[in-house]
Parts: sequence; structure tokens; C-alpha cells
Amino acid sequence: MKILYVTDLHGIKWKYERIFHEAKSLKVDIVINGGDMLTFRGNLLHQDKFIIDFLDEYFSRFELLKIYFISLLGNDDCIIFDTLFEDICEKYPYITNIAQKKFQIEDYDYEFIGMNWVTDLPFGLKDRARMDNRDFKLPKQIGKQYISNPNGWKKIEDWSSYIKTLSTIEDEVNQLIKPDNMKKTIYIIHMPPSNIGLDVCHDGRKVGSIAVYEFIKKNQPFLSFHGHIHESPEVSGRWKSSIGKTICIQPGQSHQHENHLIYVIIDLETMNFEKFKLIKED
Repeated sequence: MKILYVTDLHGIKWKYERIFHEAKSLKVDIVINGGDMLTFRGNLLHQDKFIIDFLDEYFSRFELLKIYFISLLGNDDCIIFDTLFEDICEKYPYITNIAQKKFQIEDYDYEFIGMNWVTDLPFGLKDRARMDNRDFKLPKQIGKQYISNPNGWKKIEDWSSYIKTLSTIEDEVNQLIKPDNMKKTIYIIHMPPSNIGLDVCHDGRKVGSIAVYEFIKKNQPFLSFHGHIHESPEVSGRWKSSIGKTICIQPGQSHQHENHLIYVIIDLETMNFEKFKLIKED
């Protein structure tokens, strides 16, 4: 089985188009998109247009080629569009929304399980933000805090109190559906784990999830795929690491976000991992 893993495309269409081209030309079996899929410029409440006007037709192309496309929305993708995204995915047997779900391909032994909650971050959109555990210290906030709802934006007046009413990352990751065979399981968790160099911000801060780290350490799945911190591989020099026997992948996206595409090809037969960086063509 050959997998193409990419994450944090943020609705940049040329990157999506190149991923389709690479998947087709390299004859991959599965494309996995690790989150933050939708447009991030302009009004985020219009992200539904990207799902309807672009992703629907885009997914149909993978369906025609019988290439599986497994994905989930991320912290910069408004939660009010989860149902629309799910409905579009369900149109196509080869397309799967993996968020908080398990998926198994009939022809392969591997199981895929996804989760798209993230630890709280300084920025205003809080749809998928959670405390890592009950001892988690909230970061210093920038501006006001909002969650999306069908009527627009709901301002959270007291975020530090509100977030304590929500489940934690520790709660969520431990409530994920259990696989039949952990040694053949691949987790797609948008939030990177702590402690292994996949979570380093441009200023050197390490913001990974202790809960995700402990979950992987305890359960030892076959692979885990992550994203979220775009610049981490460039800052830390690490895009592949391990927790015990589990290999963890976080390719990031280039700091020059609009002009470079980064993805990883994984050959599960040879256990070869290769990272690619493509430059936007004029």
C-alpha cells in the first residue's frame, strides 16, 4: 500500500491540484489530508463555498480513479460546515471523513482513526480548541474569542471559564473508537504530540499535546499522522519521529505557505518514507 500524506492546505487550489496530479502519477492507493482543508482568507463563514464549488468535484476525480481519499477538517475550518463536509464525502464510496471515526478498507488490513480537536491556541477562532488536560494552562489570548454558529459568530465573553466546561484532548483521544488491531492502526490526529520535535513554533515554543503523546505511548499504534504547526519541521529539523515503536509523521507546510507544497509518500511494503517539496509553477 502506498500513501500520500499532506496537511494544512488551507484551501489553496493549486496545492490540491498538484496533490491530485502526484497521486495519479505515483499510483498511490490512498491520499490522507490531515486537516485545515478549507479557505482561510476572507470571511471564514463562506468556507462552505469551497466545499460545494471545489471539493465536491475534486473528490469525484479520486472516485473515478478509485483512489481512496481520507480526510478531516481542522481548527481553522468552521465547525458549522462539518455536516456539509460529511454529506459531500458520503456521496463517494472512496471518500471518507475520518474525524472521530474509524475506517477500514476492505482490501487492506489497516484501520484508520481520526481526531481533529486541538489544544487551545492564542487566536480567536475556538471551534475545536480544548484544554489538553485539566491541568492545562491557557495561552495568552490575542483579541476576542469566537465560535461559529449558523447565525454567524458567537462571542465568548469569558473563554477561560467556558473552555473548562468542554471535554479535554485527553478525554477525546481516550474516547475514540477502538481498533481491532492496534499494530495495524494508523491515527490521523491534527494536533501533534509533545516531546518529539513535531510541535515547535517559529519562536521556539513547543505546543504539542501531552495527552496525544501519552495516548500513543500507551497504545503503540502502527503510525500516526499530524499537522497544525506549519513551520515545525523547518524549525526543529524533524518531520518524522517516533514514540516507542510508533512512527509519527508531521510534514508541515512551508513558511512560504502560498508558494511551496510539502507532502510525504509512505510505502507500507518497504516502510520507505520520503518527503517532497514542490514549488508553485508560474
